[in-house]
Amino acid sequence: MDSSSASTASTIGKGEPQEPPQTDANILPDTSHETSTDVEKASPESAPVLDRIDPSSFPDGGLQAWLAVSGAFCCLFCSFGWINCIGVFQAYYQTHQLSSYSPSTVAWIPSLTVFFMFAGGPIWGKLYDNHGPRYLLLVGSFLHVFGLMMASLCSDYYQFLLAQGVCSPIGASLIFYPAMSSTGTWFFKRRALAFGIMAAGSSLGGVILPIMVDHIIARSGFPWAMRSAAFLLFGLLVYANLTVRSRLPPSPKPWSLIEFILPLRELPYFLVVFASFLFFFGMFLPFTFIILSAEHDGMSERLAAYLIPILNAVSIFGRTIPGYIADKTGRFNTMIATSFLSTILVLGLWLPARGNVPYILFAAFYGFSSGAFVSLAPALVAQISDIRQIGVRTGSMFAVISVAALVGNPIGGALVSNEGGNYRNLEIFCGIMMFAGSVVFSAARWSLAGWKPGKV
Repeated sequence: MDSSSASTASTIGKGEPQEPPQTDANILPDTSHETSTDVEKASPESAPVLDRIDPSSFPDGGLQAWLAVSGAFCCLFCSFGWINCIGVFQAYYQTHQLSSYSPSTVAWIPSLTVFFMFAGGPIWGKLYDNHGPRYLLLVGSFLHVFGLMMASLCSDYYQFLLAQGVCSPIGASLIFYPAMSSTGTWFFKRRALAFGIMAAGSSLGGVILPIMVDHIIARSGFPWAMRSAAFLLFGLLVYANLTVRSRLPPSPKPWSLIEFILPLRELPYFLVVFASFLFFFGMFLPFTFIILSAEHDGMSERLAAYLIPILNAVSIFGRTIPGYIADKTGRFNTMIATSFLSTILVLGLWLPARGNVPYILFAAFYGFSSGAFVSLAPALVAQISDIRQIGVRTGSMFAVISVAALVGNPIGGALVSNEGGNYRNLEIFCGIMMFAGSVVFSAARWSLAGWKPGKV
């Protein structure tokens, strides 16, 4: 191991970043004996991190693997897909049941939804590592469906907050993490593609669910819209509970708070987490406020209701195509490119948008560029992690970014209120935070392989 570290340092050369310490969190394949800046193909003498699990043991396909992916697809349809349509509820509550509350106050409902979706990551990740996905999925399915059923009976602000902002997203969180972690155990070389297919479920959910809710509200009212959505999610979750399996058996270990903190001492992991935190501050603001922003700039209420489905429909391609490209060109490289593209779209298209066409174009292009984050972020963590610790490390990352999700929407709502209903400052804030995240993603890539071109 010492000779590997020394050879790595000499390969990178003077002026390049120091290699991260060799720990059990490092996992990369040994597929070549040639010196290379391609992190995925580097030999032990040149790779910046060491493999701890034989890459040949990953099936990278087969019936069980693809059934697990299909079940994970359904899990993300029900969990992240529901989160992707929070903008529909921000707009509806602001003009109906909660019209007497400020945009910033109403925004706490979607903010808590996203927060609880991610905040439980370390806990659920540890439970997954110790016990596997089965019981997490069962409990999560019950809480998610129960929360939505209860939301159909709500009339007061605190009731919406508890049912849709706390109970339902805790259940969605219990569904999301086991699905994501289980998928990673079946794939190595095609991991980004598998994550992309899985993440496309959230995009499809973000297309179907808001249209479904909008139409049923118009025909049968809000209560039956929520119940109908809950019944649909229940059916998909039954299939998910039958198909989502981990390739690796559980490996119970004692609980220790330090194991959630120790990975942050590794520079690449710390930078990935910090970049995701900054990027997440801005990423969900268009999902939450694009409908209201478009209506403010003259779009009809009926047409504006389709902006979220358009955004999520295109993000199906944004969560699969970049994943496929990432396996060929490098996951860090692809994440950097799509993150900067999202920043450009917010500041260059959403900010000056006036009229229907710019908003529709922004929704489509932003859906593609931002969609890559959901599939590539866990793939980045998996690339620099021991597969046996993937639950804890991925959960820790999402727990950190849940703080950004919690305060991002209320900050956006406050910026709108302070401007008398104008969305300009919100859009600037969104673009700046996403730009900062993109810069730190670039720094994470530098910490692994410097600025040398190549697959990273």
